Amino acid sequence: MLEALIFDVDGTLADTEQVHLAAFNHAFAQEGMGWHWDLPLYTRLLEISGGKERMLHWWREVQPDLQELSGGAVQAVVDRLHEVKTAYYEQAVADGAVNLRPGVLPLMDQARRQGLQLAIATTTSP
Repeated sequence: MLEALIFDVDGTLADTEQVHLAAFNHAFAQEGMGWHWDLPLYTRLLEISGGKERMLHWWREVQPDLQELSGGAVQAVVDRLHEVKTAYYEQAVADGAVNLRPGVLPLMDQARRQGLQLAIATTTSP
């Protein structure tokens, strides 16, 4: 018997990828990286799970000789980029840039009326 519905966020509950893309590009510009991801490139990079991992993968693509220093400078830059990206994304969500997909709320309402538990499982930042 069905007891719960577990949802992902990105692409399931809401179409978030355009806002994520804008957030990545904002972080790159703010931090002076000189990078800009267009939609086809970002779509390809979505094969890499996780924002930090995706940025590091890209950095290694554009700079194959990239080496981590003993002080962790590369990871520190990636961490900072992700921090800026996340703040931009969270503000965009708060400003209403992301909406639920059509039919999500009625589905959730019906599930709750039937006594089902609802949960979210995602790698997106809390």
